[in-house]
Amino acid sequence: MEETPNAAPEANEPALDVMQYVRAIWRRKWLIVGITAVMVLLGTLHTLRQPKIYSASTSLIIDVAAPRVLDTDVKEVMGDERGNYWANKEYYTTQSEIITSRAVASRVVDRLGLQNNPAFLGVEHLQDEEARKKAMASIDAVTLVRSRINVIPSANSRVVRIAVEDVDPKRAAMLANEVAEAYIAENLALKLKTTEGASGWLEARLNELGERSDKSERGVYEFKRGADMLSMSVESKGGGPPQQQSTPKQAFDAYMAKVIEVRTKIAALQARVDAMRQLRKSASPEAEHWAEGLPEAAEGSFRDLRTQVLEQRTACVELSGRYLAEHPKMQECQQKLGVMQQELRRGLDNLVRGAETELSTALNYERNLLSLVDKAKADAFQVTEKQIQYERLNRDAENNQRLYELVLKRFKDLELSGSLRFSNVRVLDQAIPNPKPVRPNTRSAVLLFLMLGLLGGVGVSLGLELLDASVASRADVEERLKLAFIGAMPPLKAEDGGSADLFIHRHPRSPAAEMCRAIRTNLLFMSPDKPFRTVVVSSAGPSEGKSTSVINLGIAMAQTGSRVLLMDTDMRRPRLHRAFGVPDDMGVSSLVVGEGSLERAVKSTDVPNLFLLPCGPLPPNPAELLHTRAFAELLEKLKERYDCILLDSPPLGPVSDALVLSKQTDGILLVLKAGATHREQARRAIRSLRDVKARIIGALLNHVDMKGGKFGGDYNAYTYYRGYGAEREEQRSAS
Repeated sequence: MEETPNAAPEANEPALDVMQYVRAIWRRKWLIVGITAVMVLLGTLHTLRQPKIYSASTSLIIDVAAPRVLDTDVKEVMGDERGNYWANKEYYTTQSEIITSRAVASRVVDRLGLQNNPAFLGVEHLQDEEARKKAMASIDAVTLVRSRINVIPSANSRVVRIAVEDVDPKRAAMLANEVAEAYIAENLALKLKTTEGASGWLEARLNELGERSDKSERGVYEFKRGADMLSMSVESKGGGPPQQQSTPKQAFDAYMAKVIEVRTKIAALQARVDAMRQLRKSASPEAEHWAEGLPEAAEGSFRDLRTQVLEQRTACVELSGRYLAEHPKMQECQQKLGVMQQELRRGLDNLVRGAETELSTALNYERNLLSLVDKAKADAFQVTEKQIQYERLNRDAENNQRLYELVLKRFKDLELSGSLRFSNVRVLDQAIPNPKPVRPNTRSAVLLFLMLGLLGGVGVSLGLELLDASVASRADVEERLKLAFIGAMPPLKAEDGGSADLFIHRHPRSPAAEMCRAIRTNLLFMSPDKPFRTVVVSSAGPSEGKSTSVINLGIAMAQTGSRVLLMDTDMRRPRLHRAFGVPDDMGVSSLVVGEGSLERAVKSTDVPNLFLLPCGPLPPNPAELLHTRAFAELLEKLKERYDCILLDSPPLGPVSDALVLSKQTDGILLVLKAGATHREQARRAIRSLRDVKARIIGALLNHVDMKGGKFGGDYNAYTYYRGYGAEREEQRSAS
């Protein structure tokens, strides 16, 4: 029997399959329709319950700057340096924020007395005077005005519209006009207040900077006098570094070069030590195995010692073929081998300790060098410390003098500009009442909730699809599990409500029968030169339809004229004998322990060329029974009498029976239940098979919903094509 393990790595998640999500949306279309209908209904009811809102707007012209009276050299605090597009955009955005500010809204509330207006505050429906006053006191009229202001700039112009919304169209127009007047007044007041504040601040700063400039100049003089600057090298010509820095700097560079050299050596030693430790950790108990990764172990006495160990092991292996383990010669050989292996391990441990000692010495050398580097650095800093102090003092003195001159000039400019009383804002059009409400817009609201309902439904559908972690499609088998896809079987339901085990036999021309024949054809094409003679059929977990799949696959193979034997090796929950209605008093377990004959154990079925070998009495140790030589001999005898043997085994998850059988047969076929088998559960089953180097033929997807499942219309075409090819093959076999 040839063993071809599946060595493919475990699959990562595949790329996004757009059609998969389109089919998922189509499967849940009624859920999407329901969510959309509920959203539209709720949105319509919500819209109809909203009060009618009216809007009025006032147009303003906002110039970049007020009319210029003084010379261009005299600049105001709120300057007009807005000569490009982005500067103007920033300016008009700032003006929009001022219009909707609390300061402007406070002016409007104070002038119109809105804090005491029940209609504006929305409490006119309260009949109780005390309750009305309490409600009016709890409402902030300023915040209410701000929430109703909307600034709309006109594109490519300096015109800005101030729109105000209210439940009364006349009050909306009055509020819009009043907001415009309040903005103009606030703009002018802000300009004057800023100018006055800047003047006072500049005057105080002017006196402070004058004193600071005098103090910094005296500080420079005192430092030069105390540090004897004329005799020190820190004032080198041309601003270059002093000569005293050369010796500490050279020492620092030399030490750093040594540090780099030592760290390079440490990196190499560390890598060598880590490699030795990793080899020793990951190697098998035999010392000579991990010694092959050490260059030192391939030379001199180590090489001779390894050769002696290998020769001694070979001698022990040769003796084991002639003597038992308790034989004196075998014991003497094993003792010599142990002594040699211990000596080899001791030598290898000395190599590792030598490398660790060399690494420790290099680390100590590095620490000594770093202490010398720190000392050289401190010496260099001391030489330049006085130069840094002098340059800092001199720089402070120059900066203080420069600041004093700038503040003095700006203070003189503000004395002239503070007397100006011109505004750059003027009203273009007054607001008038508009009798047509702007909200609610029932049509737009319904369309909006329709789109939200559709998006919400699609989102719920996609979320359910993403949360589905089961194996449900061919792409899941091939891309996520990296297995060959053998075929799929739909749910089998008997017409009389009974068992569906013999469905293919009773309905030979049904779509399920065509798909089963397609699976049979796929198995033949997977190994045309050497057909599978013994195939184990198992699943990742219980109740996934493996027994039904074994029966139907055996029926399809028997229809080609081949002698097919169904062998029930599920010695924990056997079921094949019940499907065919035969006794289970003698079977596989009986033959393995030497009871009964093969002719009495094998049962004929109603299907031509299909035979059944039941499980027999349930043994207490099924896995050990399947691992015996008697079972292997039984399997060889059956291969001489039958063309194909299908073994129904327990699931891979709970027990290890299928793993034992997979090593004694041509391969194992994994049955997965669509929409029920979890991908991680299937991966664990595949991983366990690969651990024992079993040949995984592929996966059969069972219980597939052909109409509404993830296969969609593509699999219907696949089923028809495969069924048509299988039917023609059946006709050729019959002829």
